[in-house]
Amino acid sequence: MADKAEVQVKREKLFSKKNLKNITEPLSNNNPITFQVLGICSALAVTVQIRTALVMSLAVISVLCLSNLTISMLRKRIPSKIRIIVELAVVATLVILVDQILKAFLYNISKQLSVFVGLIITNCIILGRAEAYALQNKPWPSLLDGLGNGLGYGWILMVIATGREILGSGTFLGYSIIPESLYNAGYENMGLMVLAPGAFILLGLLVWLQRTLNKTISE
Repeated sequence: MADKAEVQVKREKLFSKKNLKNITEPLSNNNPITFQVLGICSALAVTVQIRTALVMSLAVISVLCLSNLTISMLRKRIPSKIRIIVELAVVATLVILVDQILKAFLYNISKQLSVFVGLIITNCIILGRAEAYALQNKPWPSLLDGLGNGLGYGWILMVIATGREILGSGTFLGYSIIPESLYNAGYENMGLMVLAPGAFILLGLLVWLQRTLNKTISE
């Protein structure tokens, strides 16, 4: 009975309201893209297709979680004067590993993502969370913070990519979903959506919708 009680207490500590807040807040009120306005470049560049956006999201989530965890574990051993260099070294190592995994198992998508996987190294979200959170907090909360911000980044990319692929190409995950009869009747895909301004428009609509539904953000 004592062992069960201890396990229950540990579980409650691991998933306390404070820790769960690290996951839930970046999904909406403190979203890294729509609220903090970070990671905009990749939101514009890799969201033409859902598949590339999904792979990019998973790559960022992996790097963000592992970098936060690593920096937090090393936080008491990192001299303050070289902390940025250490953070960059950790992130760069993780990005290289992710890039090699993508080339080994998802080579075609890796080619489509081009340099953008490598540019995760300079993603403000990752360096920002390492500097602002992981250096001051324990590993578990830091891991959850990385997961929350990664998911917040990812779902925005997926929404934009879904809109751009359907409206711009008439496909979903590469499969045509627009009936041929509509094309025969004169329907045309929105070419604007496969260009960067299309992503800007959808991102702007998401920001507007979020701030309209949640008045506390704009206060």
